[in-house]
Amino acid sequence: MSEDARDSVFSRDQETALSGVLDEIIPPSDDGSLPGAGELGLVRYIEQAVRRTPELEPVIARGLAALDVLASRRDSRDFAALSKPDKVEVMNELAATEQAFLPGLIFHTYVGYYLNDRVIEALGREPRPPHPKGYDMEASDLTLLDDVRRRPKLYREP
Repeated sequence: MSEDARDSVFSRDQETALSGVLDEIIPPSDDGSLPGAGELGLVRYIEQAVRRTPELEPVIARGLAALDVLASRRDSRDFAALSKPDKVEVMNELAATEQAFLPGLIFHTYVGYYLNDRVIEALGREPRPPHPKGYDMEASDLTLLDDVRRRPKLYREP
């Protein structure tokens, strides 16, 4: 067994389906400048999120299984084999019945997507932390705190 297979949270079929779901949550841009979330490889980011928050794993696994069930009702072997319009319909159908799957997945998808250097660069930003280089900020108007400073203390001195 390879190390990659042993460390994976999801089966290969689940990874394929999840990648398709991620590409529906954030599809690639029409001009190709921004990749889709699945194409970007965010399945690995979602796996990391599941490792940090193990309660996500059964929610995602149930959601992926439900997508396959809904796909089979459309005479498809699984969600990944559906056409793009059918994927959208199946995801909308699931969203109407499964309250936990998509909201949590959407949150982690957006976080992972907009942390990715390739996306940051495509958006015209420098892929780096804001500090120590920092960004220029306007000087604050500290007189806005004058009313608070004039108030009496609301705590006891030790």
